[in-house]
Amino acid sequence: MNSKNYIVKLVLCLLFLVCTLGFSQNTKQQELEERRQELRQEIQKINQLQQENKSKEKSQLSLIENYNYKINVLNNLISVTNQQANLLTREINTNQKKITKLRDELKALKADYSAMIVKSYKSKNQQSRIMFLLSSNNFKQAYKRLQYMKQYSNHQKQQGQEIKLKSEELQSINASLLKQKAEKQKLVTENRTVQKTLEDERKQHEILMASIKKNINVYAAQIRAKQQEAERIDREIERIIREAIVKSNKKAGKPATTSGFSLTAEEKALASNFVSNKGKLPWPVEKGFVTLRYGSQPSPIDKSLTIKSNGVRIATEKGAKARAVFNGEVTSIIVIKNSNPIVMIRHGNYITAYKNLSKVYVKEGDKVSTKQDIGEVFTNPSNGDTILNFVIYDQKVNTLNPSEWIYKM
Repeated sequence: MNSKNYIVKLVLCLLFLVCTLGFSQNTKQQELEERRQELRQEIQKINQLQQENKSKEKSQLSLIENYNYKINVLNNLISVTNQQANLLTREINTNQKKITKLRDELKALKADYSAMIVKSYKSKNQQSRIMFLLSSNNFKQAYKRLQYMKQYSNHQKQQGQEIKLKSEELQSINASLLKQKAEKQKLVTENRTVQKTLEDERKQHEILMASIKKNINVYAAQIRAKQQEAERIDREIERIIREAIVKSNKKAGKPATTSGFSLTAEEKALASNFVSNKGKLPWPVEKGFVTLRYGSQPSPIDKSLTIKSNGVRIATEKGAKARAVFNGEVTSIIVIKNSNPIVMIRHGNYITAYKNLSKVYVKEGDKVSTKQDIGEVFTNPSNGDTILNFVIYDQKVNTLNPSEWIYKM
């Protein structure tokens, strides 16, 4: 490989890397902006629900959960906004370096161009050009001088065009720089507001925690009682699912001990579609936010206590409708003592459970479609909380993390 080809390939590689880096930064900035808008909407939903229930006397535990969740979202918003601002800072620095380099290049080009113009002006006399040609020793030299004059003229034009293009590029980068600085300032200003809100929320949280710690044993007992009640309900749901599996296998002429439902071809297709939509399923309520996530986690008031959640707890608005997250069949309407109705929907060999309903719009055996209303979520009259508990089970009666199945949960 000769040196000329090597240099050309090296330049092309560098250009490719620069373009790829620029595209990557733009993509990252877009992803961060989308995430920032999602978090802002989340905070709006929290504020809206808090405003709706402002007149209600909430329990200390409920308030702590709300504060913890809101503080977490605010922290995430600050983090994402900082990432955006830092990325903009890097882009601003890159553009400032480009501007400095372009200005130096323009200065050199203009100086070179100016020198050429002066030289051209001095030799612009047509007679001097003719004499320059006629003074050649032979025809070959005269021809070369003529070619030189043409090349010199073309070089002048190219220099002028290059100055024009670099000037336009400089203007474009300057405009981009001003826009980036304005965007960064907007982010910095917004972050200050969010940080002030976060400080206020933390102060309220600290005051509430100080009050709770005076009677920590009472609240710890309440948490344990709620956990025991949740486990009792979960055991009953699991028992009903296992009974449904046995019934399904008996109907198909299979042993009752067979793991999972006996599926028809239609049910197999439904289960396959359910799995293929993992991460894209709609929320089981139109508006809401998760106050308790899936899995084992420390209690918000006493870290020594562990809360086990088989699903998610979603706070929503009064009168909110629970809706099916996918096509399926209602297998059970469960009413357990000291608990509100639960609707179970089967999607092939997967089941979704919608707990804490005040009204039920479906009956056992009904075919339901995605986003179809199946009931109304119960609103606690004493504190105004409207909470839906949502759980997903597989064919082995194992619980699954809803945040992995529901879109942007």
